[in-house]
Amino acid sequence: MTTTNKSLKVDVAIIGAGPAGLTAGYLLTKQGKTVAIIEKDDTYVGGISRTVEHEGYRFDIGGHRFFSKSQQVVDLWNEILGEDDFIQRPRMSRIYYEGKFYSYPLRAFEALWNLGILRSTVCMASYLQYKLFPKKDVKSFEDWTVNQFGHKLYSIFFKTYTEKVWGMPCDEMSADWAAQRIKGLSLWGAVVDGLKRSLGLNKKPNDGQAVKTLLETFRYPRLGPGMMWDAARDKILATGKGHVIMGHGLKQLASDGKGGWRMSAEGPDGEVVIEAAHAISSAPMRELSKRLHPLPQSTLQANDLKYRDFLTVALMVEGEDLFPDNWIYIHDSKVKVGRVQNFRSWSPEMIPDEDMACVGLEYFCFEGDGLWSMEDEDLVSLATDEMEILGLVDRKKVKSGAVVRQEKAYPVYDETYAANVDAMRRELEEKHPTLHLVGRNGMHRYNNQDHAMMTAMLTVENILAGERVYDTWCVNEDAEYHEAGDEGAETALPNRQLTEDQAAALNSVRDVPTKVAEGDREAA
Repeated sequence: MTTTNKSLKVDVAIIGAGPAGLTAGYLLTKQGKTVAIIEKDDTYVGGISRTVEHEGYRFDIGGHRFFSKSQQVVDLWNEILGEDDFIQRPRMSRIYYEGKFYSYPLRAFEALWNLGILRSTVCMASYLQYKLFPKKDVKSFEDWTVNQFGHKLYSIFFKTYTEKVWGMPCDEMSADWAAQRIKGLSLWGAVVDGLKRSLGLNKKPNDGQAVKTLLETFRYPRLGPGMMWDAARDKILATGKGHVIMGHGLKQLASDGKGGWRMSAEGPDGEVVIEAAHAISSAPMRELSKRLHPLPQSTLQANDLKYRDFLTVALMVEGEDLFPDNWIYIHDSKVKVGRVQNFRSWSPEMIPDEDMACVGLEYFCFEGDGLWSMEDEDLVSLATDEMEILGLVDRKKVKSGAVVRQEKAYPVYDETYAANVDAMRRELEEKHPTLHLVGRNGMHRYNNQDHAMMTAMLTVENILAGERVYDTWCVNEDAEYHEAGDEGAETALPNRQLTEDQAAALNSVRDVPTKVAEGDREAA
């Protein structure tokens, strides 16, 4: 499965075997290029999209719906895994607040009914106030969300959970995060949608086709997302042109002075050295900057980039149907858990016993803090206590548990992140055109799995073309997080001076990267 050669010479060296790194490796080897991928984990590929197995139970790290507006991403999923290994699953997420459940995304009438007449009146008054007199200088997550929903709804449905996730006040978070992740949410839109549902008006009058709304089902690999990335790794190895080196972390990435790279990686069996014409990095920008030689001038800015870590406590529980949700957002200050996954609702095949369930409690923390440093058995006990407090599980039915820690799961969007990312990006593009940053941590951008893959797909196009034809930083720049419309339904947009294959790579309405004109590159 892995290569342990002490020295390799390949066309492209890749840091990280997550969705972006493996996508790049797969597409490059298909084109006859040789690649070497290093992965710090000694067991799993897939990064945060991996599937962990414990005593026959499989659980996802974070929850990954396989949905994309890009037909090319959908086609690539089908090509790597095969359509027969996907199952169609119902989409259901709710918010838990003061002992009641609210649909997520919010359904206006349901939310107002649950809140009661008095609080609902205050919410609507607050909403109208900020629609009539919005904050003009929108800088923070709080500013953006208050303008969208009013201060009262913001304080109920966004503030507590968001601060639990990120470990920082909402007025210190960049508005970019809200604009990228919850742009599709609108209170007025929710009211209109609710009226259409209740009156049966969710179809176009002429053709009977459903109006685009939030997707109600999604595809999912029957044994979890790790199934996809295990298959990608195996296909890379099967070509004979790819190496996947597990248990090896980046030690140094040094320019060879000729436009190429010399990458060294450390593992339990010593050091591996890889020489390559191009390097692709999905490693956190902060970590990459420290290991680049020569050291970038932007290292100081990169060092200020922050990350949020989290851990999953999986509980094996008696009882098949605990609750129908894929996950539940916990807006309750009485507990530390931020979100609860129900892995049987993702795929029944992930649970080996028909009479058992497996739930995953997600705790957001910083590496080294109190939660992160707790013993596994104490975390299992904490998770059991909190599930009982929430009324979701009887502690007597909890039979065992497991803990998985995920460092640098989320790039933090604070007030200075954009300038820090831009400084490093510009320097590396100018000085090192054969170094390519991809993926969530590689670009310090809160990309979904399909967006991370798209950055890799376009990077491969750039490498094959011998120039930066596409600006990969425009992927997901103006994307709506909530899945709306038909999966893979968009058609390729016409692009001047592009081949048919290159034009096809841009097959997405919201995720269309701009072609980089020679000598005229715009900032993302």
